[in-house]
Amino acid sequence: MFKTIVLPVALMGAFAGVQADEGQWQPHQLPQLKAELKRVGIEIPAEKLADLSKHPMSAIVSLGGCSAAFVSNAGLVVTNHHCAYGAVQRNSTPEHNYITDGFLAKTRAAELPGGPNSLVYVTDKVENVSDRVLKGLTAQMSGRERHEAVEKRVKDLIAECETDKMYRCSVPAFHRGLEYYRIRQMMIRDVRLVYAPSDKIGNFGGDIDNYEWPRHTGDYSFLRAYVGKDGRPADPSPDNVPYQSKDFLVVSAEGIRNGDGILLAGYPGRTSRYKLPSEIRYARDSAFPLKVTELQADLAVMADATAGDAAAAVRYASVVKSINNVLKKTQGLLDGFARKDIAAIKDVQDAEFRAWYAKQPNVSPTLLAELDAAIASDMALSDEEFAWSVATNSDLLKSARSLYRYALESKKPDAERESGYQQRDLAFIKARLARLEQSYVNKVDQARFEAGLKRYAALAAKSHPQGLDAVLPAPNAVAALYAKTQLADTAKRLAWLEKDQAAFEQSDDAFVQLAIRLQPVAASLEERRKEIDGNLERVIPQYMQAVIAWKQSQGKPVYPDANSTLRVTYGTVSPYSPRDGLSKGPFTTVEGIVEKVTGKAPFEAPQGLLDAVKEKRYGQFRDPVLGTVPVNFLTSADTTGGNSGSAVMNKRGELIGLNFDSTYESITKDWYFDTAITRAIHLDIRYMLWVMKEVDHADNLLAEMTIKYPKPAKAAKK
Repeated sequence: MFKTIVLPVALMGAFAGVQADEGQWQPHQLPQLKAELKRVGIEIPAEKLADLSKHPMSAIVSLGGCSAAFVSNAGLVVTNHHCAYGAVQRNSTPEHNYITDGFLAKTRAAELPGGPNSLVYVTDKVENVSDRVLKGLTAQMSGRERHEAVEKRVKDLIAECETDKMYRCSVPAFHRGLEYYRIRQMMIRDVRLVYAPSDKIGNFGGDIDNYEWPRHTGDYSFLRAYVGKDGRPADPSPDNVPYQSKDFLVVSAEGIRNGDGILLAGYPGRTSRYKLPSEIRYARDSAFPLKVTELQADLAVMADATAGDAAAAVRYASVVKSINNVLKKTQGLLDGFARKDIAAIKDVQDAEFRAWYAKQPNVSPTLLAELDAAIASDMALSDEEFAWSVATNSDLLKSARSLYRYALESKKPDAERESGYQQRDLAFIKARLARLEQSYVNKVDQARFEAGLKRYAALAAKSHPQGLDAVLPAPNAVAALYAKTQLADTAKRLAWLEKDQAAFEQSDDAFVQLAIRLQPVAASLEERRKEIDGNLERVIPQYMQAVIAWKQSQGKPVYPDANSTLRVTYGTVSPYSPRDGLSKGPFTTVEGIVEKVTGKAPFEAPQGLLDAVKEKRYGQFRDPVLGTVPVNFLTSADTTGGNSGSAVMNKRGELIGLNFDSTYESITKDWYFDTAITRAIHLDIRYMLWVMKEVDHADNLLAEMTIKYPKPAKAAKK
């Protein structure tokens, strides 16, 4: 065990030598970054930024996969168009297609239900519980014993936190298991769609422009959070009232310039900055190529299955959009690995670290060998887990498996159930099952399942989980399964939540029976995963503790990998040079939309927008330097998936943009942050306001927000 570190990790956030915009910082670390915040021009005191009860952090919320912010005291939330896409798609039909036509509620009564998967999380408390999670764990424990001990302590901490049912609590790991923080969030579950522009604005450029620059996408939408009349979260009801948000962001139409400093706050999903070279090579040479091939094949199957069927295409629009986004990011990672040998860079760093580690007193002589062995086991099991996911690529089968697993877990006392199947999880299980009402078509699911089975058969035999081949149906037998199930009916699907294990085992429903046959294989994979994760959780924190000490000795920043918790980053508005002789950014303008328009998807634009540009109706949203309305801009902020919808704020904490993407060259930032070319792409809030006023006439929302307009230019003296 490494014992030379004295300071807690939380106190080792920044050092005098730091001069980069890298870092997804926990709010409590910000007081250590005063010099950096001052360098980029941020005027808000760092201590205020660290306080979740104070503006602006109290206005930043999570949507459970995306980020957002309150922009009025009546629960109005602004986020990305693609983050509200599920709610838009849920309410769309071929006759009322809000995806292509857009949607605007002129009154509160006209706002549409976001659906059971639309949630708003307001973080109000974060506390370090590392001692309560880790104290007393011994090196003699098996991996599974250790993992289950940690899981039990985490569940106990969550149960203790959730005595008030208005809160949803979690205990995520930081620094790969070195620290644990308990996070309390108010979970608002009545969320309604207020306004989404046409996808000709919100998704202009589509997948062609995704991760590309220059960009001209109006990626924004508005939701509203509703609560019971007592101010507490409540199930969706016509009697609910808008949530009275304690704080909200002032929207600034004053604009920004090249070189201006910005703050960005949100909930980044996952980064892998502390991965070892072997883990990078596994992703680059094996896992990611397989993933790209699988995603491409699945998209092709859905395209064929929905061809000529407008209703089916609408139902799968959100699924297709999500998979396309993952595909482009994964391909971008592969291209980035090919462009810059990050594994080789990490080799050098790893060698330097291991040489330093060998010279330290009181360290484990076997730690690094144990670490390498645990990672190798993790990779081997990951191959089998991937093969499992290919073979079971059916929403109906996933529903059947989830239902049967819930029945098995329900026999246990609630505290002993597996995470994800406790009583606190029932609403989420119901939401997943109900979601198929808007995103399932029998023929499409059948086509995906059949094709997945064929692709599974072609995978390397060593990646096939033991026992799986014997219980899987043949591709030509899949149609018979769909003919002998009632799980496609939402009411009947949900009714299974009330049934016990015996009812499942007595059922003649084909998918229920398949789920039962698959359960032993799934259980075996899960048990092996617990053993491997427990071993990783034992050795990786020791490794991370040493890495932090090593970085500290070099005066380098220490921040945890992203894990979907609230983080703050900073940067400056700045262009970049992807290759010699080429400079890009930092702004695009509405004239660029006109230049890109072809009249065919994804380069279509509403006629009202084109007319407004032609007539130069720019008003208060004209940038004084550009002479027109800016659409998107670049900054050096450190972002990743989950940061979609994150508030981009100026030096005073006013909303000036929404994060929604990064440049293609930046995708590898999840693994290695290259300050020279890493750029995040943001929606300029002036474009959003301009569209709302000149194109969609969302005057009610413009009046609801507090908007800070630029001061009129003084008339020249005669």
